[in-house]
Amino acid sequence: MNQEQDLESVTKNIIDSMMYMVLGTADASGQPWVSPVYFASAGYKQFYWVSSPEAKHSQNIAVRSQVSIVIFDSRVPIGTGQGVYMSAAAEQLSGVELKQGIAIFSRTSLGHGGHEWKLEDVQAPTLYRLYRATALEHWVLDPDSHPDQRTSVTV
Repeated sequence: MNQEQDLESVTKNIIDSMMYMVLGTADASGQPWVSPVYFASAGYKQFYWVSSPEAKHSQNIAVRSQVSIVIFDSRVPIGTGQGVYMSAAAEQLSGVELKQGIAIFSRTSLGHGGHEWKLEDVQAPTLYRLYRATALEHWVLDPDSHPDQRTSVTV
């Protein structure tokens, strides 16, 4: 296995084994905000979560769709951690994309012992909406890559 395949495996393993991601957003003036959110993924490039449109990260996405994402295991011993870093474009879903997205999110929720999500759970007048971030680029830390140890990965 070459290094690129190994880093791709690391990337996929992290995404497959974690239930929460850290979502980085910014408001119209560029003020940053980070939020941990439970997520479901599709094809390692699309990440779905449910949030209130009144949440700060949701308000930020409404005015600035560019986001960053980090998925990592915070339980590993010091010095052994690895994470997947992504730049992405995020949006609140509607129409056909909402129907497809809630099926993915619900299937993942059920697989993790959560409850089933339906279209009516993420439409007015309820509190929640479904969001999706589409990753534009993935990176992982590569100890052999200097100086910043960040290596782009194709998944």
